[in-house]
Amino acid sequence: MKFSDSLFCTTVPSPLGPIVLAATDLALVGLWFDGQRHQPDASRWRQAPAHPLMAQASAQLSDYLAGRRRQFELPLSFTGGSAFEQAVWLALQGIPRGGTCSYSALAAAIGRPKAARAVGAAVGRNPLGIIVPCHRVLGTGGALTGYAGGLPRKVALLQLEGAAFAPSPTFGQPALQSLSNRPSL
Repeated sequence: MKFSDSLFCTTVPSPLGPIVLAATDLALVGLWFDGQRHQPDASRWRQAPAHPLMAQASAQLSDYLAGRRRQFELPLSFTGGSAFEQAVWLALQGIPRGGTCSYSALAAAIGRPKAARAVGAAVGRNPLGIIVPCHRVLGTGGALTGYAGGLPRKVALLQLEGAAFAPSPTFGQPALQSLSNRPSL
């Protein structure tokens, strides 16, 4: 995924670890847990913690992770992805809070029922994690599968939203407790 060198960015603290935000003048284009898989190099982007979109995104993210906000109201742009990836990312926005979806169901929803693996790759490259809820995509039978930000974060987000999933012995109930006991943004 290619991003312009003229983006604004900032890193904000969160209960799940530092989060990097990136934006143009008009739209948020990125939200990544710092160090997550597929996070682009932000070294050429302009640090702008006071940028209006950064402040708005940071406040909404803080409220969301504290359970005070159910959805985001931010201008978003997916220009860094292919047409297929953009279709997947748009479809992710249709998964309601507290709900989940399988990769095969998501593939069917975009009219590509045999493309579950390609959908999985696109989900993993989602540049707007949390806001575009890729954490709501599960494997067959509600099984936890990969998450670019790490499975403990996926579990914490699903628990925060009250989503049903099949917990594994490694990633069980403590994730939400750690989310609620950490300082907010």
